[in-house]
Amino acid sequence: MNTQRRDLLKWAALAGAATVLPGRVLAEAAYPARPVRLVIPFTAGSTTDVIGRLLSDRLQQSLGQPVIVDNRPGAGGTIGATQVASAQPDGYTALIHSAGHVANAALYPGLKYDTIKDFIPVTMLASMPNVIVVAPDKGFRSLRDLVDKARAAPGKFMYGSSGNGSASHIAGEKFRIATGITVTHVPYKGTPQALTDVMSGLLDWFVAPLAVAVPFIRDKRLAALAIGAPRRSPVLPDVPTTAEAGFADADHRFWVGLFLPAHAWAGGRAAARRYGQVAGGRRRARPDRGPGRRTRADGAGAVRGFCPGRGGRHHAIDPAGRHQGRRLSVHPPPWQDGGGRRGGADLAQSG
Repeated sequence: MNTQRRDLLKWAALAGAATVLPGRVLAEAAYPARPVRLVIPFTAGSTTDVIGRLLSDRLQQSLGQPVIVDNRPGAGGTIGATQVASAQPDGYTALIHSAGHVANAALYPGLKYDTIKDFIPVTMLASMPNVIVVAPDKGFRSLRDLVDKARAAPGKFMYGSSGNGSASHIAGEKFRIATGITVTHVPYKGTPQALTDVMSGLLDWFVAPLAVAVPFIRDKRLAALAIGAPRRSPVLPDVPTTAEAGFADADHRFWVGLFLPAHAWAGGRAAARRYGQVAGGRRRARPDRGPGRRTRADGAGAVRGFCPGRGGRHHAIDPAGRHQGRRLSVHPPPWQDGGGRRGGADLAQSG
């Protein structure tokens, strides 16, 4: 009797699976059936935003559905990431995030999501070096000159970032640790606001992704002191690397990747494949393919797809990211409580 019951239950389970499977196949085949939302956890005009919008244009052409870009800045990108982590894992909500994504777990112990378990890394969208920029009026002749002056006045100099735990924060702190200087970190809600205050002289420097900084460097509104990469950039061949300037281990590469909520069902797997195809797939993309085509002239590296689907691991993107996060110094700007200097940009602390 027990054997018969087990057999009946087994066949019932198989029959149930047979009725569910076609529905999932149909759901996957029908994807997408409605607009797709790309959450970008930084302000409009930031490097992550620019790359995300390039992808959205191509996705809309490929998917035949509207692709909505939803900027959710603040807290180093964790506000937007929290929304995506709690979204339905059906492929209709995706996250465009930068290198700071892997460090946020070390900076924000109260996160409402698990960086590893709650996201599927779908593909790398772009990778590029950072560049240390200052206002020409500051008079820094070289990176060594900036460091010498900062060492002579501990705590007097300020650098900006696009938020606590952001990629520019990690890059700035790596530079601070490598040089041994004591400076004040000022977190902004996005790169455009921080660069505005560097150009006005309110901030002393900013470690910016090359693509967003190059137009201002060419217009002489910013001066480039060093490239944070092992080799010089062909975009700025006369600018030395941080190692050439005498500071080893001060480089940090900026990247932008695409993520989906974890536990994706058929629609999510279909979305991962479509996103990977549009972004260039597993192979290195040609200059005329993928969202990197329009940013390459400003210093973006080749778009490289990686681990489409569930098989990816975040530490495959940046193995040192979470360890670097534990060494970051997180301080509010000196005017956070209403006192001190304030520039034209919104300087509300984003962490």
